[in-house]
Amino acid sequence: MTPEAFGAVLAPLAERHAHWMSLRDDEVLDDRDEAAEDVRAMQLILRLEREQAPSWSSALAAACTAATAICLDERAAPGGAWHDPVAGYVRAHIRKVTRRARAGQWQAVQDLPGTTVTRRDAEVRALLPGPVTDLDKRVGKLQVGGTDLPVDLRAGDRPVAPAGVLLLQLPAHIPMTAGKLMAQTGHAGMITAALLSATDGGALQRWWAAGLPTTVALLTERAWSAEHILAGDAHAWEHRRVAVRDAGFTEIDPGTVTVIADATGL
Repeated sequence: MTPEAFGAVLAPLAERHAHWMSLRDDEVLDDRDEAAEDVRAMQLILRLEREQAPSWSSALAAACTAATAICLDERAAPGGAWHDPVAGYVRAHIRKVTRRARAGQWQAVQDLPGTTVTRRDAEVRALLPGPVTDLDKRVGKLQVGGTDLPVDLRAGDRPVAPAGVLLLQLPAHIPMTAGKLMAQTGHAGMITAALLSATDGGALQRWWAAGLPTTVALLTERAWSAEHILAGDAHAWEHRRVAVRDAGFTEIDPGTVTVIADATGL
């Protein structure tokens, strides 16, 4: 893949993100809806066996890496087998659905196009996005609920982003299930990759070559507010910040910022 082609499929997402961040909360409601036949989503499958659950922070990090890896895979480049599905997905809302699988269910989804990522004790498979009206039966029967996990981090001040790692910052005062947050961290990774592709292709190449490493931090309300000031305006990327703003279909209000990615280490 040529340097120019790497991440090129994400160009519409960078533009879409700028538009989304410019909306007032009430405008998010008007902007979020699509005709049923146009709705596309990426399925995130969390391996959740009966005997042992993965850690919360590892599941969130794995979801971020897996969702991003789909878009940077050479098959998603122009002319690749995945290009059209990914391109169609990033031109609109980048919806994600988190499901859980175990045993034979988990093995079955390995046969579907996608990428599996392991982070410590967590395994997540991101599937090639497609229309929600054309969902494979092996995926459709997987449960969406029941993906919650105990939080394994303590809220604190903003840490320094490690070198070569994307820092995913989460608000301790806005409760969300693990499944919801996995979708949000997946958004964060994709948007970061889109902005890096547009402004710093070398950094994106290095992040990819390292395996798209990510780490998760839980911020106090005070620390989150300070980060929100940097990430919530039109100049956020000048500070290497990416805010993920939710459409408000589930759990939280429309326009709520759910994740602030700090890319200063990349």
